[in-house]
Amino acid sequence: MYAYTAFDRQFVRQRAAQFRDQLTRHLAGELPDEDFRALRLQNGWYVQRHAPMLRVAVPYGELASRQLRTLAAIAREFDRGFGHFSTRQNLQYNWIPLERAADVMDRLAEVDMHGIQTSGNCIRNITTDALAGIAPDEVVDPRPYAELLRQWSTLHPEFAFLPRKFKIAITGAAEDRAAILWHDIGLQVLKNAQGEVGFKVFVGGGMGRTPVIASEIAAFVPWQQILVYLEAVVRTYNRFARRDNAYKARIKILVKAEGQRFFDAVNAEFDKILNVDAGGREHIIPASELERVSRHFELPGGVRPANPGFNPHRTGKAEPAFLRWLERNVAAHRVPGYRAVTLSLKRAGQAPGDATADQMDAAATLADRYSQGELRVTHEQNLLLPWVREADLLAVWHAAKDAGFATPNLGLLTDIIACPGGDFCALANARSIPVAAEITERFADLDELHDLGDIDLHISGCMNSCGHHHTGHIGILGVDKDGKEWYQVSVGGSDGRVASGAAKPGKVIGPAFAAEEVTDAIEALVQVYRAERAAGEAFVDTMRRLGTAPLRAATDAVRHATAQHQPESAEA
Repeated sequence: MYAYTAFDRQFVRQRAAQFRDQLTRHLAGELPDEDFRALRLQNGWYVQRHAPMLRVAVPYGELASRQLRTLAAIAREFDRGFGHFSTRQNLQYNWIPLERAADVMDRLAEVDMHGIQTSGNCIRNITTDALAGIAPDEVVDPRPYAELLRQWSTLHPEFAFLPRKFKIAITGAAEDRAAILWHDIGLQVLKNAQGEVGFKVFVGGGMGRTPVIASEIAAFVPWQQILVYLEAVVRTYNRFARRDNAYKARIKILVKAEGQRFFDAVNAEFDKILNVDAGGREHIIPASELERVSRHFELPGGVRPANPGFNPHRTGKAEPAFLRWLERNVAAHRVPGYRAVTLSLKRAGQAPGDATADQMDAAATLADRYSQGELRVTHEQNLLLPWVREADLLAVWHAAKDAGFATPNLGLLTDIIACPGGDFCALANARSIPVAAEITERFADLDELHDLGDIDLHISGCMNSCGHHHTGHIGILGVDKDGKEWYQVSVGGSDGRVASGAAKPGKVIGPAFAAEEVTDAIEALVQVYRAERAAGEAFVDTMRRLGTAPLRAATDAVRHATAQHQPESAEA
């Protein structure tokens, strides 16, 4: 993991002190709300439906056990005893009083954490694959580059007030587990035929009201020049994007409208920075800087490659529940004798991605005992232990069960991605958490879940798409109709992983459902799959093969609260 330098630590603590001064003046009436709003946003503080919400940055998802323990303590002392892990590998609190906000920022700074640029119209948290640095299919470890991007983008003076929020994701693996084509900028680290490292760059992806898959703008940018190239992309966007309409201000709209002209403008700006601008070449990354940062991401000192080939049958540990957990929640590792273990945050009685303070402490203890004191926050809103010895898997399973982390449902129907929805968010049209809870309860039978196989179910409470409903094999979107909660259902989406096919948004199968009909509609889709699947055919492939007509007929048949002739618009 990256370890803060004295400069990094001073930077974060000064930022916390600055925020305390701003908050004090605001609470005293000396700093009007319209002036304070932008300042609190760029420190991660929202004002939500019921109380302020803080979003804590977890850069590219890496988290130390000591940091997680501090997050647990903050949940206990300042919030209501829990936090919510998001799809951007961050943690959110929903009940911290604003007058205590500065105290929280000081506590975070003590463990090298903050909320800088987790909100506001700026470059947000850089995200990556939760298996970065450990995946067997990885070509280049993206974490050193993600850290360089974090340092470059943090409080970048030119990009502090962009037309809209801006999100970057990076992967270095053969399989895209970071959904890079759904981001404003997606980066794939690769090697060319000569073995040189560089980046394939994609721009203009995004969800929201207009789901767009990013377009390739550069096939290979040498790693030394990647900051310069990103400077050119964001500068061009900052200059030409619309600021008169928040719904049309994202880079995806600009790229879609301008096409090749946008690409040409970026490449012209890239050339200008390198060859005309005073000091432009100073953002070329020197080899010494990459080496300095890369040293933080070498194998932890306690990791010792061992003979691979863990076989629970051979050791007499083949308890069925343990085998099921191994199959679903344990991933292969590039270091012989090691595995990556996912701690599921998807279980009955808690919202997807939620963890209590006690559970955070338990996860930190697991990391200390079995994973070199390191965890990862995953894109799917779970936690991951990246350095587990195969010899410790049985002990980890028992400890995970005791803490409520061992539900063997990774990738299955109840491994739901969901935003907090209308229970917390002021922007939401509908609640996400009760829908997720009802689906989890309906499909509680693990034998049934494993028979159904991989199904990505994603729920968003509004068109902002924080629950990534567009990419779900089943997507559920909360919409407003006459002041009531309604839900659209879509099928066939993909975030870009091999099992789901190329990145694409799902297709809406018909008019919206009332809240009490949603779970019945999901069960109807499952029944269609059971009846129509070919041997070995995955759920998403069956849905795409059948098309929307039979799926709509099946889901319409279970309606009991909605009319059959509703309008079919996105606002239905």
